[in-house]
Amino acid sequence: MAPIQYPNGKKPSSALSSPASKNKVSYGNRGMTLEEDLNKSNEFYLERGIAVIHKKPTPVQIVNVEYPKRSAAVIKEAYFKLASTTDYNGIYQGKYIDFEAKETKNKTSFPLRNFHEHQIRHMEAIIAHGGIAFIILRFSTLNEIYLLDAGHLIPYWNDQTNGRKSIPKKEIESLGHPISPGFLPRIDYLKIIDKMYFHNEDEGKVHK
Repeated sequence: MAPIQYPNGKKPSSALSSPASKNKVSYGNRGMTLEEDLNKSNEFYLERGIAVIHKKPTPVQIVNVEYPKRSAAVIKEAYFKLASTTDYNGIYQGKYIDFEAKETKNKTSFPLRNFHEHQIRHMEAIIAHGGIAFIILRFSTLNEIYLLDAGHLIPYWNDQTNGRKSIPKKEIESLGHPISPGFLPRIDYLKIIDKMYFHNEDEGKVHK
């Protein structure tokens, strides 16, 4: 198969990786580890009948396909398209769930450049229609994970016109909720959602 053409000539770290990279877990690339942890957590939720939440596939536009055999197709040229919304969506306790997962090596703030305008507007629309929208942030150097309601992210994004280009970590600690990594599930973010949106104080009630 011919090489896939990437936007701006750069290969996304989480899509269509080479066979060598699939066989090697790189802890220097914490984005993949965060994604894998969330995917495993979602599998746990699905198997236990707790929630149905999946990662959205990266959109790919195929522009050239050859058929050397009737039963086989070979992609000769394809392009990664910009994702239209957020990373994950699904349903939990009758509520639509939608969230984005990001990471940074920065220790004191979370850069807003990690997000895109269309993602912010998408989360605004989710909230307006009564859904639950949030972000999961990992400070990879510190190995700290926080869940932040999208309602807190949006004002920071809109305030960039005044020169603010990041969310201070102290604000994330104040407005967000820390998530301690576990085993099953690895990142139990629904425990936080229970307390934030369903006022479920019995944290072990649903997830055991």
